Amino acid sequence: MRHGDKQNNLSRTASHRKALLSNLAIQLIAHKRITTTLAKAKALRTFIEPLITKTKKTETKEAISHNHRLVFSYLNDKQAVKELFTVVAPKVASRPGGYTRILKLGKRIGDNAEVAMIELVDFNEIYGKGIVAAAAAEPVKKTRRAGSKKKTADTTAVEEAEVVETPEAVAPAETTEAAPKKATKKKTKE
Repeated sequence: MRHGDKQNNLSRTASHRKALLSNLAIQLIAHKRITTTLAKAKALRTFIEPLITKTKKTETKEAISHNHRLVFSYLNDKQAVKELFTVVAPKVASRPGGYTRILKLGKRIGDNAEVAMIELVDFNEIYGKGIVAAAAAEPVKKTRRAGSKKKTADTTAVEEAEVVETPEAVAPAETTEAAPKKATKKKTKE
């Protein structure tokens, strides 16, 4: 029984599964997005995200070379490791995790398998345009689910100004439109 075993074996032996995930990771690094089955995409996410995290630890030269060796032991491809450390790592440096996105594409015609596209989040041109400008303007923030920060004085002042302006702008328009017209009846003598 598989009690507590959370790894999806993908109906493969350990060596076959390791080779499969390594090849999928190499292709994802090279092309920035790939299409595969949903189960393989979910397994690939748990395989590649720790490797991408290792590229961010660049305190000393020894740490960098150690992380190069660790990542190479998983991927066994010099070009992919070089691409990961030189192209991908600078883009994900400010991101605290969640480097990949899985989009479901429906069912495959031949065997009715769920197909999904897995992509590196920071390399999507459609979604990334607004994020790049915002990231350049603001410093890097570390997010935690434990609690939320209180609002700063600047944001509360801006919100109060918006609240004050809104009733003045709306009030004259309402009074002119909502003012009832006096109905005049002609009184006739009988």
